[in-house]
Amino acid sequence: MLKNKNIVLGVSGGIAAYKACELTSRLKKLNANVEVIMTKSASEFVTPLTFQSLSLNQVVTDMFEAPKYWEIEHISLAQKADILIIAPATANIIGKLANGIADDMLSTTVMAAKAPIVIATAMNVNMYENVIVQKNIEYLKSLGYIIIEPDEGRLACGDIGKGRMVDPAVIVEKVLEILNPKKDLEGKTFIVTAGPTVEALDPVRFITNHSTGKMGYAIAEKAAKRGAKVYLISGPTSLNTPLGVERININSTSEMLNKVLKYFDQADVVIKSAAPSDYAPVEYSEQKIKKKDEELVIRLKKNPDIAVELGKIKGNKILVGFAAETNDLVENAVIKIKKKNLDYIVANDVKAEGAGFGTDTNIVKIIDAAGNIDDIPIMKKIDLADIILDKISNKLGERT
Repeated sequence: MLKNKNIVLGVSGGIAAYKACELTSRLKKLNANVEVIMTKSASEFVTPLTFQSLSLNQVVTDMFEAPKYWEIEHISLAQKADILIIAPATANIIGKLANGIADDMLSTTVMAAKAPIVIATAMNVNMYENVIVQKNIEYLKSLGYIIIEPDEGRLACGDIGKGRMVDPAVIVEKVLEILNPKKDLEGKTFIVTAGPTVEALDPVRFITNHSTGKMGYAIAEKAAKRGAKVYLISGPTSLNTPLGVERININSTSEMLNKVLKYFDQADVVIKSAAPSDYAPVEYSEQKIKKKDEELVIRLKKNPDIAVELGKIKGNKILVGFAAETNDLVENAVIKIKKKNLDYIVANDVKAEGAGFGTDTNIVKIIDAAGNIDDIPIMKKIDLADIILDKISNKLGERT
């Protein structure tokens, strides 16, 4: 599965360096060529000979070591790499990369690399939660580095918390996803709505909700990676536009409906993951509303229900809705799937810990038009996106 793929594995100085041995072995079993770079500190935990025996390649440890053959080694490794993995990645190497420091073979190779870079973090929980470390991680994410967050549990120092490097199998799965991506949605066009809508009261104030758009953006990102053409119709959010996605910004629910209808004829699939405002002010004040009385009465009118409108005209398109509930989750979701003529509805209890608005994780039930229910445990929204897209892909396959 990784035949003819060149993988550069950087091992930095943490106790989790021993897990990098298993990672090397797993990658070799998939027929990858693995080149290992160890920092000086990493060599204190595991010997270079161990990695040499597992990888069947010379292990690079010293930037100024006499070369085995004539080439600039950190440049040659960077150029030949199909992917570069750092596992474990300590706070030190993360800090170096975030600040452009290249003072050893690993950091200089990363700086010269054009290939995808995967960073599997591992450190003490207090170090991991340190504001500087978190800032560095977020900055690397913004630059396109692929961060694999650590697991929670008992750490080598005896502390309990988030900091353990993930199982090597998780890293291998990520490598396979990057180097052998699914392209099952090629030739298909998706409309994904995301985020909140805002309904203006006056030039200063508006009605909205707590949606951040994270779920919709995750779906758009994954759909594009799997080959789909994606129109992302988004309410106000601070999220970056996923690579390969065409983003259309809107504010109000009516604007969202108009934009969805504009692209609707092109779409094979519409995923309504946005949280549009159900109501809008009857009147808009051109001037800021001044404080006068103890009470302010605002009259609201009902907004169009976008999913209902699409359900009336969907034809052979696949229509997926979302239901954010606080009670009677399944009952309310089933009513919506019928009322809105949906193929699937993704329902979640926004009061549940780890689910709902603003979180990176979600806990959902995916219900189809026949009433079948899949309970999806807590997981990252980016991983949930693939589960939702798998169902859509299967349904598209049934129709061809």
